[in-house]
Amino acid sequence: MTQTSTLARGGAAGSAPPRRRPRPGRGPGMPGWVVPYVLLLPGLLVVGALTLYPLYQMADMSFHKVGLRQIKVNNPAPADFVGLDNYRQILGSDLFWSSLRNTVVFAVVAVTLTLLVGTLVGLLLDRLGPKMSTFVVVGVMAAWATPPTAQAIVWKWLFDSDGGAVNWALNLLPDALSELLFGRSDWSGQPWLNDTSTIYLVLIVAVVWASFPFIAVSVLAGLKSVPAELYEAARMDGSGPLTTFRRITFPMLKPVFSVLTVLSIIWDFKVFTQLYLLAGGTVNRDAFNLSLWSYAEAFSSPPKMGLGAAIAAVLTVILLLITLVYVRQIVKSEDVR
Repeated sequence: MTQTSTLARGGAAGSAPPRRRPRPGRGPGMPGWVVPYVLLLPGLLVVGALTLYPLYQMADMSFHKVGLRQIKVNNPAPADFVGLDNYRQILGSDLFWSSLRNTVVFAVVAVTLTLLVGTLVGLLLDRLGPKMSTFVVVGVMAAWATPPTAQAIVWKWLFDSDGGAVNWALNLLPDALSELLFGRSDWSGQPWLNDTSTIYLVLIVAVVWASFPFIAVSVLAGLKSVPAELYEAARMDGSGPLTTFRRITFPMLKPVFSVLTVLSIIWDFKVFTQLYLLAGGTVNRDAFNLSLWSYAEAFSSPPKMGLGAAIAAVLTVILLLITLVYVRQIVKSEDVR
């Protein structure tokens, strides 16, 4: 009777406990801690081949004298090791300090305006209806998707001294208003792309026009994650738009703004294509930034690729330092957890 009741409860007397099924996802001969690294290996190989190896080549070239003889297809001559001579030549050149000044000033102005315009457009998109918001997003993203070469050509036409639409539009202003705002009333033949300051003015307009859509869409995506109850409570307390943005929107989107700032700094520090086309190549040396100066030294006749690589290495180090300092501040403020 006892044996029968035991069998009825689901197991024979004295039978072994059931074996545990192996956990899925682990190979039979692979420790669990190895699996993430194996999965990351293909991506690391791609990054190493496309990014790390070219960086190594650039750093190695910056310590050598590389010219036409070293880049010949047939029987190239070995590059002469020059140590830090390329870096000494860079730091001792007046072009380094003028190019660095142009790079930093342009990046500060362009990043600030891009974030400001992008944030305002993102706030506007958040207030529009679904259909109108989609229409505006598609329109502004067309500017962001335009290749840099096409961007530069379009803005070069717009600011052309003879047939440009900008000079035509400025001539339409009343003479008194134009004199009050700009100190002149006749804009016919204004050569926007001959002077360094006006070249960078056009460059700022072109870069901000092409960059703010990404900021706007990112801010719009961040706004969708902010609880609506916070804004309702702010309206009930009589909070205005600026106070609401300062007390609610900005703190909630601070991680988004931090990432967007880092990306904008990296992009604007190494602007090349637009400046090259707007400045007419490497003729105007006063308009050089570090990227254009690196290209000019590496590919102008006679080519000095070791010197160009050293300039690119200096720009890379500057960007790494800025990025590390900014990321460290983000981590300290607990934006990244």
